[in-house]
Amino acid sequence: MTGFINDFKFVFIDGNRYEFILKGLGVTLGVSIASVFVGVALGLLLAIMKMTEVNREKKTVLSVIANIYIDIIRGTPSVLQLLIMYFLVFRSRLGIIAGIISFGINSGAYVAEIIRAGIMAVDQGQMEAGRSLGLPYKQTMRYVIIPQAVKNILPALGNEFILLIKETSILGYIAIYDLTKAASYITSRTYKMFLPLIGCAVIYYIIIKCLSMGLAKFERRLRENDRR
Repeated sequence: MTGFINDFKFVFIDGNRYEFILKGLGVTLGVSIASVFVGVALGLLLAIMKMTEVNREKKTVLSVIANIYIDIIRGTPSVLQLLIMYFLVFRSRLGIIAGIISFGINSGAYVAEIIRAGIMAVDQGQMEAGRSLGLPYKQTMRYVIIPQAVKNILPALGNEFILLIKETSILGYIAIYDLTKAASYITSRTYKMFLPLIGCAVIYYIIIKCLSMGLAKFERRLRENDRR
């Protein structure tokens, strides 16, 4: 036990190396949260584009573009998309922005399918009721369909946020100082691998566990509200 305490002190306390962990944690959370907003906005747009095929009962230009985009993004590794965004698009500059856009683009493809499924799950009679009240299609979607769809897809969006946090661990590929990169940096300075890597894993686990518990509690509240 004394040896463990001494190793812990040497790895994290000496030289204030715990500050690298805190800095990396801030980058991980910041990139994840920003990427979620980008992904949700892009996913909503793609979902609406795909829905034009359902409404017109035939393929449209917008639905074809959305399908091609989703197919390409879901068919290529996220680390490869990150490298392309950073080295080819941003030319090795603005790593944080490149990471946010890359993860947002990746998440948008999955969020689009989540939103589309949520919209399709809303009873068709809701659309007919809105149109019978004189609302045009866009207003019916905005005020009737989408609010109900959002209620259904929020748990799935929460799971997407959890996955996104774990995916940001590849930011080290473009020299971004995230949580995983911080653990690697401490390892290279102390020549101790166990504590930095296990400590990083524990932090990820705690973050994901807290989010999962919050998501489960939110789902219970939604079910309770449906019973009322």
